[in-house]
Amino acid sequence: MSEGTQRRLAAIVSADVVGYSRLMGADEAGTHARLKARFSELVEPKIVEHGGRLVKLMGDGLLAEFSSAVDAVNWAVAVQTKIAELNAGASDETRIDYRVGVNLGDIIVDQDDIFGDGVNVAARLQEIAEPGGVCISQKVHVEVHGKLAVEFADGGSQSVKNIAQPIHVWHWQPGGQEAVQDPAVEQVDALQLPDKPSIAVLPFDNMSGDPEQEYFTDGITEDIITGISKLRWLFVIARNSSFVYKGQGIDVTQVSRELGVRYVLEGSVRRAGNRIRINAQLLDATTGMHVWAERYDRELVDIFDLQDEITANIVTAIGPEVTLAEIERARRKRPENLDAWDQYLRALPLIHQIKKEAIAEAKKQLQLAIKLDPNFVAAHAALAWFRA
Repeated sequence: MSEGTQRRLAAIVSADVVGYSRLMGADEAGTHARLKARFSELVEPKIVEHGGRLVKLMGDGLLAEFSSAVDAVNWAVAVQTKIAELNAGASDETRIDYRVGVNLGDIIVDQDDIFGDGVNVAARLQEIAEPGGVCISQKVHVEVHGKLAVEFADGGSQSVKNIAQPIHVWHWQPGGQEAVQDPAVEQVDALQLPDKPSIAVLPFDNMSGDPEQEYFTDGITEDIITGISKLRWLFVIARNSSFVYKGQGIDVTQVSRELGVRYVLEGSVRRAGNRIRINAQLLDATTGMHVWAERYDRELVDIFDLQDEITANIVTAIGPEVTLAEIERARRKRPENLDAWDQYLRALPLIHQIKKEAIAEAKKQLQLAIKLDPNFVAAHAALAWFRA
């Protein structure tokens, strides 16, 4: 970073006037006067009122930043609601509508201006917002959900110009009307969960503030995916599918729907000098509940040895934790809904018990599992263990 610049996390707002060129062509002086009054009497005072900062005006548009996603969305909703009231009864030649996009991301602050991918995404969200409406990213939706008296309509994942990864968007308009769906929006249907446990390892977050540490963070994630893939009984989502979510504040229940997984492993890496802190947590993505979490504090001596050690620790922990979670899930299922995998899981806690009743029940569950899936190797092996 050069002198005079800094990085920080911010809620970024991009807004512009709908049909500005048409309005100016019809009545240049009148449009300019109305825009100036609208900005000075409503838009700018509301930015200050909600704790934001006007970064700059850009012709018919503006760029602002807020320290809170809730404040940014509150500003957008308040302004758009008031503008809708002011536009009531106005003709097409005199009404002024804004499109507003709100994103949450890391920005570079240089003097009074802001730059970065977070700003670019906010601009793209503004472009796909409905006239008079607000379009927010998934990151923002996660932060504001349940904290505001407005509901956003799910717009799905959408590819936008010059942004590498699709953006999951949410829409709002005054009056509570759901935004008209853009034909370019790709609606993602929920994938059915496989019978056996499935997991996606999301890209770990680089919390160091140093872009050069991305290679280490991505290396940890890739090694964990490779290590967990060696657990043959576990269905693991490929790296390319998991890395689609890199840099997004994603809801794990959304990952479950889009990738068809029951579990999600996510984490973060933070470096300070020669110290590394790695946090990892395993979640049941269908419910959002924590299954397991651990923190690793290490000295950075040999980067590859450290990656191998952390990967081995996490992979070693994941297997038993998923197994226990799956056993508990199978116990809660109604007997008529059990499949071969669930029958096998119900047998596992009984296998090593001494009581005859428990052993008999384990054999029964294993036989049912084999009946449902004659090629279920693990069930055959467990039943053979009893005969040995």
